[in-house]
Amino acid sequence: MKLATFNINGIKARAQALMDWLDEAQPDVAVLQEIKSVDEGFPRELFEERGYQVETHGQKSFNGVAILSKLPLEDVTRGLPGDEGDEQARWIEATVVGEQDALRICGLYLPNGNPVELTESGLPVEGGKYAYKLAWMERLRARAEELMAAEEPAVMLGDYNIIPQAEDAAKPEKWREDALFRPESRAAFRRIQNLGFTEIFRTRHPAPGHYTFWDYQAGAWQKNDGIRIDHMLMTPQCADLVTDCGIDAEIRGRQKPSDHVPLWAEIAL
Repeated sequence: MKLATFNINGIKARAQALMDWLDEAQPDVAVLQEIKSVDEGFPRELFEERGYQVETHGQKSFNGVAILSKLPLEDVTRGLPGDEGDEQARWIEATVVGEQDALRICGLYLPNGNPVELTESGLPVEGGKYAYKLAWMERLRARAEELMAAEEPAVMLGDYNIIPQAEDAAKPEKWREDALFRPESRAAFRRIQNLGFTEIFRTRHPAPGHYTFWDYQAGAWQKNDGIRIDHMLMTPQCADLVTDCGIDAEIRGRQKPSDHVPLWAEIAL
């Protein structure tokens, strides 16, 4: 099974680019972020024609996540547990049924967190975007604990808006005070990893210079001034099934691209 994650930065703007990539890459399951569409506005027929079951958790003009699957999906749930008042559409789960096993897929679009607002003592300002990011990550850690305790194949994948290490940025110095690279963000990411999750791409591709995002500004793509912020965190039962993984970086150079590119993994499911 080929599983991929792709922040498409707006389904209406990128529908053709997404379909072109689907036709070429042929993922069995694609998890999308930033669909920027309510559920009823998502052009599901374009993907159903290609044999995909479509499940969305949308929001008008912002956020929004989706799962496209050629394999059966069961037990679809929406919204990250832990805050019933959170109306932002950033989390969707489903179980994919393969020939030999089942895989719990958790698609996420983690908050960006900028601007970083801190008190005089250096703590995130309550109610600010950075405080929301860190609180969301704590809820993510709680859900990750449950997935790990189940001792079953599971993966949390998507746009994490986290640069884990300096080698995950072409110019790490310019991100030092950004919410994507601040020490609190990276520490929160490590706390989740340290539960026993494998960050599968870095495990198989340890060298620097691999990125999944290039800003639209200042010729970032042409200069290869990128960052790696899209990740797959896998339970041991899932990581053991991975046979290959990669980044489809070349599609960033096409017409009307997303500022992200797909990350994928082949899983013997």
